[in-house]
Amino acid sequence: MRAMILAAGLGKRMQPLTADLPKPLLKVGSKTLIEHQIERLVAGGVTGIVINHFYLGGMIEELLGNGSRYGTSISYSKEAIRLETAGGIIKALPQLQDDCFLVVNADIWTDFNFASLEPVDGIDRLAHLVLVENADHHPHGDFYIDEKGRVHEDHSSRDQRLTFSGISVMHKNLFRDYPIQPRSHVPLLQEAMLVEQVSGEVYEGLWMDIGTPARLKEVNALRDADMKANPETGE
Repeated sequence: MRAMILAAGLGKRMQPLTADLPKPLLKVGSKTLIEHQIERLVAGGVTGIVINHFYLGGMIEELLGNGSRYGTSISYSKEAIRLETAGGIIKALPQLQDDCFLVVNADIWTDFNFASLEPVDGIDRLAHLVLVENADHHPHGDFYIDEKGRVHEDHSSRDQRLTFSGISVMHKNLFRDYPIQPRSHVPLLQEAMLVEQVSGEVYEGLWMDIGTPARLKEVNALRDADMKANPETGE
């Protein structure tokens, strides 16, 4: 499968660090967030990567190039206006080529094994979401998984709700007949959940949403500690 990295955000919560730098280019260690993400996707066997961008996106293209140095092929979907998540994916569908593809946020830090994800068929399942335990800054979560492995949004099940990690597998049929315009993918997922077309899994490993300068500092501290404990792993 190919993968799409969502990288078109403004990074407002990261100010002043993003005053003249797109959020995906903030660094953990000596590499940018998006480079770490690309390396994990390549290790997971993706066959190509599409990156959408808006704010200072030229800097992303300049750094990453065609992807050859990372052992993959990278193409870009430049947005003249912010298309949000669904709009960005719909615009990029011709570049993604495959009926089914991975979608991942550029601003998460995780050791998730992308090779474990399997395609969805576009009929019984339109999407598969990876959920994680709720963080302190998002205590009530987003969705819950039933006993059949299907994902739902049910506000009466608040105690069972988990957080969407920003990692998913999606089928192009989820976006069928929608034009290229600003639109979130959440309502599309919610509609598919009503007819049990969204599956999910819970990931209990390392995952962080790098949404604030404090969390960027925290993940750098974790990275430094890991490097000291395991110097043979390198950067």
